[in-house]
Amino acid sequence: MGLSRLVCLSSPLLLHRHPHHHPTSSSSILHRLPSPFLCYPLKCPIFTPLPLFPSSTTTTQSSFSSSSSAMEAPPEGYRRNVGICLINDSKKIFAASRLDVPDSWQMPQGGVDEGEDPRSAAIRELREETGVTSAEILAEVPHWLTYDFPPKVREKLRHQWGGDWKGQAQKWFLFKLTGKDEEINLLGDGTEKAEFGEWSWLPAEQTIDLVVDFKKPVYKEVLAFFAPYLQ
Repeated sequence: MGLSRLVCLSSPLLLHRHPHHHPTSSSSILHRLPSPFLCYPLKCPIFTPLPLFPSSTTTTQSSFSSSSSAMEAPPEGYRRNVGICLINDSKKIFAASRLDVPDSWQMPQGGVDEGEDPRSAAIRELREETGVTSAEILAEVPHWLTYDFPPKVREKLRHQWGGDWKGQAQKWFLFKLTGKDEEINLLGDGTEKAEFGEWSWLPAEQTIDLVVDFKKPVYKEVLAFFAPYLQ
């Protein structure tokens, strides 16, 4: 991994663990970093802000309206998916470590059910994966973003999902947590199998750095689009 510089935060990375999770090598390394300072590698991508089309009014989860994205068709051969960028009052991003992919962290995401509106899917996935219901949508990327699966991942998911997809086409939403951190529960709402082992609030650069390589281009574009909300 090429490093351009090291950045030191004035407070350590706070990891919150799934109660039944055994730390991966990545999280163990993070815990061994010296306190009270945490140093982590930063690739420092250059963000080019994209046009932003936030809702004219803040929308709470109890009154979400249908999204125009439901009428758009994703690229052929890609599975419909939603991505959730959840931020807190400090404008840090929620990211969590995957239980099935060692050393990989990501933002919440999940498939869109047949006939389901992407915005509704994003609300559902946020609840299922993090337990969060106290949140509001600040912005939405108005177009589909795609990434391709590496061959081994595609083969694994073909058996898991029963369909052969080139990759995923995602609609991304920016949520702001309006409740407390204590609401976050990696067991989710109990309707689905837990996907994450640990979570933390991270800056945009580190969120990109910790995601698997084939998702990095999408993460860079998403966080560039949401950059005005992260300043």
